[in-house]
Amino acid sequence: MIEQWFPNVNWEKMWTATGETLYMSAYSTLFTFVLGIGLGLLLFLTSPGQLWANKMTNVITGAFVNIFRSVPFIILIILLLPLTNLLIGTMRGPNAALPALIIGAAPFYGRMVLIALQEIDKGVIEAARSMGARTSTIIFKVLLPESMPALVSGITVTSIALVGYTAMAGVIGAGGLGTLAYLEGFQRNRGDVTLMATILVLVIVFVIQFIGDFIVNRLDKR
Repeated sequence: MIEQWFPNVNWEKMWTATGETLYMSAYSTLFTFVLGIGLGLLLFLTSPGQLWANKMTNVITGAFVNIFRSVPFIILIILLLPLTNLLIGTMRGPNAALPALIIGAAPFYGRMVLIALQEIDKGVIEAARSMGARTSTIIFKVLLPESMPALVSGITVTSIALVGYTAMAGVIGAGGLGTLAYLEGFQRNRGDVTLMATILVLVIVFVIQFIGDFIVNRLDKR
């Protein structure tokens, strides 16, 4: 029955493309999570009145975050082609999309991390400081645990955005469902191929959202 609805779909290519999309999304989400938390913590801790208060560092980090989260992703891919070629050795394929995906998403998530940290009750942080807790202890025992529901919610939103980014990266040959939808669907006027690629992207998004909501509900004790 499904073959009748999607007569032009090459299912082997479709599942391969799905795997490539999952690969790009998973790896970029992992690195975005780590780098974004680092950027968010740096922005928070160097802000006025915090442990590492430093105006110059805060301004430079904030400018970096604002610039890279403001550049449209398709333009960012093109700008980073020389760096991608240097790091990966090629400008095509799933691995070639990773630098742009990570550099495009980490600053965006870093700003969300900052917002999550700013919502923590200042009294909790001051109590830890008054007891002589080291900076590392405050970070790993206070800041991250207290903000974890918001951090997970933020990486869920970012991960869904990354799935969309992989589709855009597919237009320049990064692989995945975006490439398949563009080359096999749009350029060859095969609407069923584009439709199936879109359905699979939506399924991936719904699964990510379900998992993210489940984890947030388990972490949120309110």
